[in-house]
Formats: sequence, C-alpha cells, structure tokens
Amino acid sequence: MLSTYRPLFAIPGATRFLAASALSRVGGAMFGVAIIVMIATRRDSYGLAGAISAGGIVVLALAGPIIGRLVDKRGQRRASMPFVLMTFVAGLLTVALSATGAPAWTLFVGYAVSAFLPEMGPMSRARWAHLLQDEPDALHAAMSLEQVVEEGAFVLGPVLGVLAATALFPEAGLLLAYIVFTLGAVLFLLERRSEPPVVPHDERPHGLAIGRPGVAAVGAALFMVGAVFGGNEVVAVAVADEAGRTGMSSVILGAFALGSALAAIVFGTRKFTGSIARRFVWCALAMFVLEFPVLFIDDLWGLTAMMFVAGSATAPTLITGITLVQHLVPRAFITEGMAVAITGLLVGLASGTALSGILVDRWGAHETYALPVAAALSSALIAAAWGRRIGRATRA
Repeated sequence: MLSTYRPLFAIPGATRFLAASALSRVGGAMFGVAIIVMIATRRDSYGLAGAISAGGIVVLALAGPIIGRLVDKRGQRRASMPFVLMTFVAGLLTVALSATGAPAWTLFVGYAVSAFLPEMGPMSRARWAHLLQDEPDALHAAMSLEQVVEEGAFVLGPVLGVLAATALFPEAGLLLAYIVFTLGAVLFLLERRSEPPVVPHDERPHGLAIGRPGVAAVGAALFMVGAVFGGNEVVAVAVADEAGRTGMSSVILGAFALGSALAAIVFGTRKFTGSIARRFVWCALAMFVLEFPVLFIDDLWGLTAMMFVAGSATAPTLITGITLVQHLVPRAFITEGMAVAITGLLVGLASGTALSGILVDRWGAHETYALPVAAALSSALIAAAWGRRIGRATRA
C-alpha cells in the first residue's frame, strides 16, 4: 500500500493542496449538522432547522455545476476565490442573525447565499487528473485517496460541529464550519503549482457536461448512492433511539464510514483492466448485495457489523463513478462533469434523508432500511441499463 500511495506525495505541491482541500472538506461536512443544532436550539424547531438545511443543500447542488463550469473556463483560483469570500461573509451574517433572534426568513436567505460555494472535491480531483493524465494506475490510486479524505471529513466534521455548538454556544458549530472551510479553500487556491491550465476558449467544445453521453446516467446512479447514505443516517439514529441506546447510532454510522474508508485504501492498490462502465455496474450491484442483509438483523451490534461490511462497497462505487465521468467528458469540462456527479450524490443524500424521516414515522425504524436497500438496487439497475451506452462513450 505504501508503494502505491507514497509517490503521490512526492509530486510538487500535492501534499499542500490535498491537506488544504481536506481541511476545507472537514468544514463543509460540519455545515449540515451545525445549522440543525443551531436552529433547533435557538428556535426549538427541528422542522425549521430541516427546512433551512434542505434549502442550503438545494442551492449547493445548483451551484456545483455552475461554479464548476466557471472554473473550467477561468481557472480554479480566479473563478472560486470570489465565491469563497462571499460565502464566508454570508456565513458570518447568518451566525449573527441567529444570535440576535432575527426573523426566520432572514436565516433562510443568509444560509442559502452561504451555500453558493465551490466544491473542493471536484477541484482537488481535477488537479490529480491533470498531474497524472498519462499514468492511469497512479490516477486510480489518487482517486481512491480522495475518497479516503471524503470519508474522514464526514466522520470528523459532524463531531466537531456538534461539540462546538454544545460546549460553547449554539452558533459556534456553524461559525467554526465557515472558518475551517474558508481557511482550507484559500490555502488550496493559493497553491498554484498544481492548478490545471485553462483550455483556450477557441478549443473548448460546445454544450454542457451533463449533455455528454452517459454523464446524466452516472449522475442518476450516484443520486441513488446518495439516497443510500441519507437513508442509512436517519435509520441508524431511529433504530438506536427506538432501542433506548441513542449513542449507538454514531457507532453504526462510524462502522459504515470505516468500512468505506478501508475499502477505498485497498481499492486504490488494485490494478484494473477492461471497461470502467462494467466495473461501475458490478460495484453498484455489490453495494446492494452487501446492504440487503440489514433488513433481517435487529441486534444493534449485529447491525454495526453488517454496516461495516456494507460500507466496503460504497467507496469503490463512488471512485469508479467519478473516474467514469472523467472519461465521459472532454478535459475542458472535467470540473463541471465531476460537479454534476457530486451534485447527484448530494441531492440524493438530501432526498434520502427527507424521505426516510417520513417513512420512519409511517413504517417504523428498522423497516425503513428498505429505502437504502431499494436505492442501492436502483443504482445498480440504472448503471446496468445505461452500461453499454456509457461504455461506447468511454471508448469514443
């Protein structure tokens, strides 16, 4: 494993931009839980907190491809820095509005504006794609390393957000999130040596990344993967709460994240041949097969063990899906294309979270595991249905 990953850190500037993007992604992972804790504590309304959080996710999903396209046209630093600074100011305003008891609609607006931010994941992956464009095995390892960073951020971020909000004051978690995200993003953008060059305007193809054959299909499949994540998060909390052991929810989700992170590390050391589109289908199918047994396990520790196993298929699915997008779009669309994929994932996560909450009330906690299981199967079916067409696009 060391022989696979060590050469990546020897690339000039790689350690700096990866560390900075990791810091920024930790801040980004804090936003969702921090806004919910802040609003629920100050306004005593989880409904209002969920609505404001959902509004932010919708804006983030819309902003991703738009900013990604600007990044491809103008460069990462030039296109992203104004948005980073704008969202930081809007974030500080949102914190102040909450602390002073401003009307609820002002929180909707402030948080929505602060969510119009660039996504570090696609930009960081675009740097690897540029640096390792002639080394497919090394690029595969780099994409796996990126997924490990994502998993770590989504484990560490929410913990820090809740800790700050509960130990200091309700707005502390969100304030820390904006500071950490902005600091990491600025450090990332100031590392210029690894920034991909901009394709000249007269050499850019026409159209949008999502219009390229197969890109929408990958985005739809990753939407279902996001629904798996969102469903698992809500159901884990509900199952643990129903058993009177609320703290076990973090153990169950931590096991899922740990399984995914370890799988990403191992997956990056493997060398693959053949169709990436076919590999994507098999990874998505494995995600369904490994998630399915949770329907029949009621014991919390048994669920923890099973979710660790289920998590081992999610990272390979995401890595393969995002790598596939890189083959489906021209180099001039690479950040926009990956932003489309990540947007599908985020919208799916938000949808899975919202729908699973409704189903828990109607069906019961454990029965709602049917949602992430069905989403995993849907992801595999979408990938399989479009597999041949995607495969032709990657060979074109």
